[in-house]
Amino acid sequence: MEKNCHLPFEIEHRAYWALKNCNPNLIAAGEKRMFQLHELDEIRHQAYENSRLYKARTKVWHDRKLRMRKEFKHEKKVMLFHSKYKFKQPKLRSRWLGPYVVKHQYPSGYVELYGKDGKTFIVNGHRLKLYHEEEDYNDYREAVTLFFPKE
Repeated sequence: MEKNCHLPFEIEHRAYWALKNCNPNLIAAGEKRMFQLHELDEIRHQAYENSRLYKARTKVWHDRKLRMRKEFKHEKKVMLFHSKYKFKQPKLRSRWLGPYVVKHQYPSGYVELYGKDGKTFIVNGHRLKLYHEEEDYNDYREAVTLFFPKE
């Protein structure tokens, strides 16, 4: 047997008022929700497009910087990065060899070098860096005298 629940009149009025304010016209609420969803979808598309453009611009900027550093001109001196793995003592040995002289740079990134014995060989441009001779730095050196306070 079920019993009816009777609330005082004031509580019933407040409950009715809350239901009336929370459940307005359902068609208008549905249209408003669809409009909000479309706005969110547009914002998401704009954010995706902006991130795609930013990524493309940064890639172009980085590639431009890389190309500038990795251009080896004819008759310039370069250092060659050499690494080999020792099997008996499991170690990776790495060092810079050179300087070698550039004979020709190919568009694919490979560089042809003159060896110390005059023979030429081809290496990947990623393994090279420009060799700065000591003479280049002599122009920038200055004599600096330090003055110590007399006691």
